[in-house]
Formats: sequence, structure tokens, C-alpha cells
Amino acid sequence: MATSLRRPSFSTCSSSPTDTDDEGVRGTCEDASICKRFAVSVGYWQDPYIQHLVRLSKERKAPEINRGYFARVHGVSQLIKAFLRKTECNCQILNLGAGMDTTFWRLKDEDLLPSKYFEIDFPMIVTRKLHSIKLPTLLIAECVLVYMAPEQSTNLLKWAAKSFETAMFINYEQVNMDDRFGQIMIENLRRRQCDLAGVETCKSLESQKERLLSSGWESASAIDMMELYSKLPRAEVSRIESLEFLDEMELLEQLMQHYCLCWATKGGSELGLKEITY
Repeated sequence: MATSLRRPSFSTCSSSPTDTDDEGVRGTCEDASICKRFAVSVGYWQDPYIQHLVRLSKERKAPEINRGYFARVHGVSQLIKAFLRKTECNCQILNLGAGMDTTFWRLKDEDLLPSKYFEIDFPMIVTRKLHSIKLPTLLIAECVLVYMAPEQSTNLLKWAAKSFETAMFINYEQVNMDDRFGQIMIENLRRRQCDLAGVETCKSLESQKERLLSSGWESASAIDMMELYSKLPRAEVSRIESLEFLDEMELLEQLMQHYCLCWATKGGSELGLKEITY
């Protein structure tokens, strides 16, 4: 479903009870939302809206999980704001697989709302209304493409590159999944009946960039979350690291090295979209 600028939706994870094949994927929406809610409650970042959408778990989340989500939210947010500032908010955002994401309200608080903002549960629900839109467009996919077969995600990326003259695509998902740690992650998800149908495209940062370029995007960049974490403002890192003691720094590094933030651009030379970096 899509939400207009004036009427954001609170139910982006809803779906038909007959869609049993997607139960595992839909479960990750709940898991991610609960993890974000807990991290906010501990003080990793401020989000006054998530409490209205997601219950607070009684189970304490591990510090490495909280720091991982902190890096994810901070990384995606910085790229979103960079795009909005380059376009002076004369753009639209498509948040694919948005789940209980609260970006709309947080951008509104900072007076950074784009001209249009859409939230979509599943990529196939992209509406006919988008075909003729020529404004600069930002598409966001956090742990969405990895649940699609490679040919399906490739078709989506090609469709987006073809449909929008000036655009940017932000993708957060797994990387380096060929090693032993990656295989353990895959096995754990399979035990929960959640198969990573598109994991073969998550072999490396290079494979992530290549699929974007081969799908028609003009520039592509990628960074693993450990490198991104090292680039975060030191004052913020010191603050969140003082919230909880972490005795397994190696586990945090392993987790972070198996997730990445990728972004691709098309057109927008006059806006300097290719200059956006982390």
C-alpha cells in the first residue's frame, strides 16, 4: 500500500492470512520493529513515534544487536537526508517493505519532508500512479531484496532505473554470505522458515554494486556496516557505547561485516547526486 504526504499509514505490514508462503518474511518485520523499539527505549536514538506502533519486548536485546540497529538507522537516515538536501526536498520517497518504519514522522519533525512519500509493503504493490512521475525519486529497501529471487529483484531494479529519470536507490541487506558466519545466519533463518531467496547476490560489496550497475543505474557504492560504524560521529559512538557493556566485540564486528549499505544513482548531475557518499 502507499501513503500520501498528508495521510501516512500505520499498517504497512498487513497482509492476507492466505499468504502463508510469506509468513517467514513477514515475521522479520515484527522482529526488526521490536529490536528497534527496544534500542530506542535504552537510548540509542530518539524516536517518539515507534512506541505507538510497536510493543516493547520484555526480553532484553543483546548489545551487539542494539549497536547494529543503531548503525543501520543512522546510516540510512544520513543518506536520506543527503538526498533531500541535494534536491531541496523537491522529490519523492518510495520506502519498499517499510514495515513499522517511522521515517515519515521523523523527517516531518526536521522539516525535511519530500514532495511525496510512499510506503509499500511488498514491491509488487507499486501502483500505476508512479509510471508517469518525473520528479527526483528516492527508493529505499531495507532487508527487502534479499527475500526475493534474484530475477525478481533484478526486474525491480531495472524497472526503477527505467521508470525514473532522476533517482537514487538505497539498499540495506546482507553481504559476505559465502563464509561460515554467513552460512550460520542462513541456517538460523531457515529454521524459522525464512528463506533468503536472493542470498546469492549478497556475496560481496562488489557483487552488490555490480547488480545495481547491470540493472541500469549509473553509479553505485557500497560499504559494510563495520566500516560505516567506524565513520559514525565519535561523540555519538561514545555515547551509545556507554549505555551498555559489550564484552563480545568480535561478535559485533562479525555481524556488522555481514550487512551493508548500498546506494545507486541515475541522472541528477545538476543536483550532484553522484557526489553523495558516506
